[in-house]
Amino acid sequence: MGKIFYVMGKSASGKDTLYRRLLEALPQLEPLILYTTRPMREGEQEGREYHFVTPEKMRELEARGKLIEKRDYSTVQGVWSYATVDDRAVEVSGEKAYLGIGTLESYERLKHYYGDAAVVPIYITVQPGKRLQRALSRERTQARPDYTELCRRYLADERDFSEERLAAAGVKQRYENDSLERCLAEIIRDVIRYA
Repeated sequence: MGKIFYVMGKSASGKDTLYRRLLEALPQLEPLILYTTRPMREGEQEGREYHFVTPEKMRELEARGKLIEKRDYSTVQGVWSYATVDDRAVEVSGEKAYLGIGTLESYERLKHYYGDAAVVPIYITVQPGKRLQRALSRERTQARPDYTELCRRYLADERDFSEERLAAAGVKQRYENDSLERCLAEIIRDVIRYA
């Protein structure tokens, strides 16, 4: 049976970097590309981090019954949607393995859609002060830093990844990202073991 290894964690936990490094280190993993209506950030590319679509296109996909899961976030720049779309890119009945990235909520919905045995959580953690420092450093590099949105994301993550919600979703294993290389090595070891 195929597996979807699903990277998740609070903002600025390093999950995007770990996701990219895992794809480089484990070429047998195929990326699970989400769809979003949020604006493309500097350095992002269509079809690599996300499929960037208009709100109208997202509504069309939803009307056609193509959404596995969808999340809407009210930001200071308007509502941004993120979704996993059944675009026939994933086939868990075979032997392929995939790597996805998202939230605890999207992880739970993928488990419901594909089955518990097909979706393996990779939950990244970082000490809160270090995470806030990383978020500020990253935001300063943007052409138009948006500190209000940074604060909204930080506080929302505290609720979204509460210990109660993690336990209810069955997420037990944690990967502490205080050292990127060590954290990456631990995840690679476990992915190879589960695949």
